[in-house]
Amino acid sequence: MTLRTLVTCSLLFGLGCAGHPSVPAYDAFANSQRVTIRGYSGDAMEPFITRDGRYLLFNSSNDPSVNTNLHYAERIDDLTFQYQGEITGANSAALDAVATMDRAGNFYFISTRSYATTLSTVYRARFWNGTVSGVELVEGISERQPGRVTFDVEVSPDGSTLFLSDGTFRGGPVPASADLAIAERQETRFRRSERSGEIFHNINSAALEYAASISSNGLELFFTRIHNNKPAIYRATRSNVDAPFEPAARISAIDGFAEAPSLSPDERSLYYHKRESGRFVIARVTRR
Repeated sequence: MTLRTLVTCSLLFGLGCAGHPSVPAYDAFANSQRVTIRGYSGDAMEPFITRDGRYLLFNSSNDPSVNTNLHYAERIDDLTFQYQGEITGANSAALDAVATMDRAGNFYFISTRSYATTLSTVYRARFWNGTVSGVELVEGISERQPGRVTFDVEVSPDGSTLFLSDGTFRGGPVPASADLAIAERQETRFRRSERSGEIFHNINSAALEYAASISSNGLELFFTRIHNNKPAIYRATRSNVDAPFEPAARISAIDGFAEAPSLSPDERSLYYHKRESGRFVIARVTRR
């Protein structure tokens, strides 16, 4: 099995559904609605709304038979975007996916282009009007162990913290484990935090946790959890940025095969992708 097959941002494509664990529900979101990307008819996954609200960033299908690339669309309204094309300068012949960006235009994404030689997958660049420049590997955050893959990344709005998803692969398409971790910026570099285990003590479990989205104040976390082969989107909070997150509650308004939450800039809406009629589309729920 090649790394391209193993590392997909939606790890469990095609698995069956066997129900959610008995956990509290978070009912503040409602009214799930499909997002329209005018001029685009392919799969749309891993949505990210830029911090100014102008663009929707996403990637195409992560099926191994597809050259997964990063795309963008410009906002018409909260549920309608005009497709603008691929993100210039970001894509390669490998998997390029999971775009995220801070308020200053620092753009991060996952790419397998150099994994065979670096055991690393997180890249950064500068974003401006659909083009990125200065693409480079983010040094110092990958665990650099064969079979360990960082397959998801989210940057905090202020650019100080990377929320990472790490998976252990043992020869199959599904990781044996997947947990969240953080890396903190130290001047121009990032370093993994020794407190990741403590911060996510109530989040990481025997299930698979990945695809984080963090609020501007750092106190509200959304992520995807797999339990009994079914993905669902969860929310957790904490009292201050130095505290661990409390146990999570499932977003009750989101059902079916759904992953990859992303908060809107005003934090009133939550975007995500879901499987619908055999393809992936982007949807949104809003707070009551």
